[in-house]
Amino acid sequence: MEFGLVLQTDPPASRVIELMRRAEQAGFTHGWTFDSAVLWQEPFVIYSQILAQTQRLIVGPMVTNPGTRTWEVTASTFATLNSMFGNRTICGIGRGDSAMRVAGRRPNTLAVLDEAMHVIRDLAEGRTTEVDGTSIHIPWVEEGARLPVWMAAYGPKALALTGAKADGFILQLADLYLTEWMVKAVRDAAVAAGRDPGEVTICVAAPAYVTEDDAPEALAHAREQCRWFGGMVGNHVADLVSRYGEASSLVPAELTDYIKARQGYDYAHHGRSGNPDTAFVPDEIVDRFCLIGPAETHIAKLAALRDLGVDQFAVYDMHDAKESTIDAYGKTIIPALTG
Repeated sequence: MEFGLVLQTDPPASRVIELMRRAEQAGFTHGWTFDSAVLWQEPFVIYSQILAQTQRLIVGPMVTNPGTRTWEVTASTFATLNSMFGNRTICGIGRGDSAMRVAGRRPNTLAVLDEAMHVIRDLAEGRTTEVDGTSIHIPWVEEGARLPVWMAAYGPKALALTGAKADGFILQLADLYLTEWMVKAVRDAAVAAGRDPGEVTICVAAPAYVTEDDAPEALAHAREQCRWFGGMVGNHVADLVSRYGEASSLVPAELTDYIKARQGYDYAHHGRSGNPDTAFVPDEIVDRFCLIGPAETHIAKLAALRDLGVDQFAVYDMHDAKESTIDAYGKTIIPALTG
């Protein structure tokens, strides 16, 4: 199992770069950031500095979307970074939640996402493709350029597209039942598309908070630091409920039941501990969706995720224990899961 670190690009950028350097030294292989141009600083500018100040770390957005940049610009940006630093980027992509809605736009359709994944990968890897009816090729892309494209998904149609077209699957929650259910859906879709399901890398991303012990007060504090995540996931779940209904067999009740008390969402607090719009998220959901507790608790849950086929666990490190979480993973948890 590999490990990634996920951060928001809050200023100062030097802080993001410092934490990514710390993560690489701790044994993390991937550095991910949010991508929402209004809420945070531009990630691709910061990626250049992260890459320059690390040796092996692979960096990319978790996640970008097809609507905030033209596809040839996205591809050219990735290709430039790869030319400078040697194929050390990765493209996490989705329909677009905060990035699109904060700008007053609707998230992209799956049809647009499908086409965008194909175009961005082809252009970044040096192939000719068609954009808006025009044949385009980036002539300076070097032979051997590679850009894996991993898709974030929850709903049945998105999971099917991921299995059919994406190089990897990003699941933003760490619930064991839902992971098993969704990994199976992606793999079944890969088989139906004539692919080897083993070609689709599985990445689970969720907050992790390492406590010294399992004392009730320590766990309660950790839950409060991570409760924001249930609210963030709830945005996507609300979209699924509006599309498929509350009692659909296409979407597990284990994913949708908890948002019944949801009242709305202010993106000013998106992805941040203390988010006032996440009071509806119960402790059970925090415990199911996140990794909370002493190191041995993390190791046990990660081992179970690995047994379900998860190839990478990406730590959302948005709370009051950023350094100590990175260090605990580097000292104890990563060695236990990587041998």
